[in-house]
Amino acid sequence: MGMSRKITLNIKGESSKQYSTLVLELNVMAKSWNRFGVNISLPGQEKIIKWGQKTGKDAPTEIPH
Repeated sequence: MGMSRKITLNIKGESSKQYSTLVLELNVMAKSWNRFGVNISLPGQEKIIKWGQKTGKDAPTEIPH
């Protein structure tokens, strides 16, 4: 296994909905890469990811901040 790397994203001017969408898209990518043995974590974003994974009657309409 290789070394651990860290990428920092500086995001400015986004709405909370845009930010949540970005986090959820990064999470989809992380899940896809996991198949190839790459572990990508999004620390501090668990609330948004949990919200984004709800479906049907459990799906809230408000995006968490």
